[in-house]
Amino acid sequence: MADIIATDVTVIGKPVDRIDGPLKVTGRATYAYEHVPSEAPAYGVILGATIAKGRIAAIDTAEAERAPGVLHVMTHRNAPAQPDFGPPLTPTPPEVFTRARPVLADDQVRYHDEPVALVVAESFEAARAAAGLIRVRYEAAAGAFELAPRLAEAYAPPRTNAGMQTDSAIGDFEGAFAAAPVRVEAIYRTPYEHHNPMEPHATLAEWSGDMVTIRTGAQTLANVRAGIANTLGIPSENVRIVSPFTGGGFGSKLIVHADTVLAALAARNLQRPVKVALTRQQMFGNAGHRAEMMHLVRLGADREGRLTALGHDVCSATSRVEEYCEQTAVVTRSLYAAPNRLTRHRLVPVDLRRGEWMRSPGEAPGLIAFECGMDELAERLGLDPIELRIRNEPARDPERGVPFASRNLVGCLQEGARRFGWDRRSAAPGQVREGRKLIGMGMAAAIRPNYLGAATARVAIDARARVTVRLDMTDIGTGTYTILAQIAAERLGVPLAAVTVELGDSRFPRTAGSGGSWGAASSGSAVHQACLALRAKIAAAAGTGDGTLSADFLARIAPEGLEAEGASTPMAANPDYKAFSQHSHGAQFAEVAVDIDTGEVRLRRMLAVIDAGRLLNAKTARSQVIGGMTWGLGAALMEETHLDPRHGRFVNRDLAEYHVPVHADVPELEVVFLEQPDEKANPLGAKGLGELGVCGAGAAVANAVHNATGVRVRDFPITLDKLLPHLPMADA
Repeated sequence: MADIIATDVTVIGKPVDRIDGPLKVTGRATYAYEHVPSEAPAYGVILGATIAKGRIAAIDTAEAERAPGVLHVMTHRNAPAQPDFGPPLTPTPPEVFTRARPVLADDQVRYHDEPVALVVAESFEAARAAAGLIRVRYEAAAGAFELAPRLAEAYAPPRTNAGMQTDSAIGDFEGAFAAAPVRVEAIYRTPYEHHNPMEPHATLAEWSGDMVTIRTGAQTLANVRAGIANTLGIPSENVRIVSPFTGGGFGSKLIVHADTVLAALAARNLQRPVKVALTRQQMFGNAGHRAEMMHLVRLGADREGRLTALGHDVCSATSRVEEYCEQTAVVTRSLYAAPNRLTRHRLVPVDLRRGEWMRSPGEAPGLIAFECGMDELAERLGLDPIELRIRNEPARDPERGVPFASRNLVGCLQEGARRFGWDRRSAAPGQVREGRKLIGMGMAAAIRPNYLGAATARVAIDARARVTVRLDMTDIGTGTYTILAQIAAERLGVPLAAVTVELGDSRFPRTAGSGGSWGAASSGSAVHQACLALRAKIAAAAGTGDGTLSADFLARIAPEGLEAEGASTPMAANPDYKAFSQHSHGAQFAEVAVDIDTGEVRLRRMLAVIDAGRLLNAKTARSQVIGGMTWGLGAALMEETHLDPRHGRFVNRDLAEYHVPVHADVPELEVVFLEQPDEKANPLGAKGLGELGVCGAGAAVANAVHNATGVRVRDFPITLDKLLPHLPMADA
């Protein structure tokens, strides 16, 4: 009789193919808008405001209401009562995620494309046609939209995202910077950017009595559930959120948006299922964005390259309606040693939609500025950029004063230099040519906090040794289904094929969801603990101490199966997160070719060397990092949402004019892991990985462009118009 629980099953870390892959490539993975409800759904189309600030003076819906197939037209005049939104100053989490977010609640227009009406009809086409028949007259008010001209109005928020301190100061920065023999003082600009996941925001709402089932792409089911309950004014237990598949999020699906609220309101009114989806254009106004920022980077060093003063000031645009301060300068607080330090965050209120979390919030824009500043300092010192970073490697966290739980940044830098052929780089910019191309190499360090959220999982085994794992965790394309199956298989000693993972249902045990790169470690730790608890139950039932038993014995002692729950310990309750500095690290390397005649920049190769603890799946981990590297390439060279400063609207609101890297822009990217489990991070020894891939990637590309051309562009992205006028003469 074969033992069910083996001791030699090893699947954690293996490059296992995604178990949900066949469903996705065959079209059998059902996303929110594709779900077929119990009865024929109606379709809602949102009409957005054509001004950015003011009020609705009059709205005429009569013609739309008479249009063929129209079932309901909702405006502020007939929308159900909803709670007030509340003050712009958002409390600390979790309320920022769960607060009521009313839609069509009054006649005010707070940002361009804010919903002013919802048309519901028997078909999407009928609803869209009728929406075009609504006539709205506005009383526009003067708005303030630009950041740069209004820096004098900047103020200090009480906190930044994730509850981090607004400012930090150690020593005498100003005095040390003034006295430093070698200084860099540079202003960098990072632009508005938008998430643009492949699956637009879409919702199917269906009521049954007082209960509503919401199918939507979501990253954190518990927060979306609470947010919709607070908006509708119903108990949270009357809301079910279902999101088994989410077609990307990047932070844009962490909170409730207009499509979800309006679908739920309309479905309750009509007493039938209602589908509402944002168009790609509507997502630019209604689904959040990364705010424009101005970075002042100030670095002072002695002539040997040791930092004596380190400063990073960030001024960011924030919505006047709801404050959001990205923790952009926080990334520099744990990166390099320097006795005198200053980081500050300031906000300028503008009449736009709120900024939101966008992949690697804070670290992505912060490092693209700060790591370019380090490159400028290295050049001023006549020192290799890698050597500069190694000379400023801290023994302890520079601002918290605690030891690092694990840190192998120097190893990443050195291994990356060896693999990339860094010794062949020309220290002098603009010296390497291949025909009409200028060639350059650049690098940057990567760092990102390692978070751990609260999560609970339920694991069951039946009499045939089939295992089912349930939790409300989501898979937003990151491979969560697969890694949780690997953890359960190894911890229970069963074949991977015997494990079924069920995710994305608020009826399942609650987790912190997908966000902040905490998903794998948090939910994985909960599954790990649940499996240990289940093993203990099996061992107790079997009367043995090692948890092994035969299949027929399991069928005899537990014909109905056994189940157990387990939970992760969130970082707030974990003493290792107070006693140690918890981060993931890496090093990014890039080589570019710049056409001397046109200024066109092409990435030729790129390498990331990553220190993120234990790998849970080598294949999905690599995919996450190359996705981040691609994102960093886009931030350096392409991504920017252009704001019309007269009318307060984003003008390139589609994927034809909002440029992101495509296959032709991305050569083969190499990823190397320096795997070292971190026992202080969580029971699995894994650290946050998904967002680390973008950290430093943009700066490595930008530094490579400078090395190729001698031109330092500080206004991102590095587009042709910023580069071409400063290139050497074409006939030189």
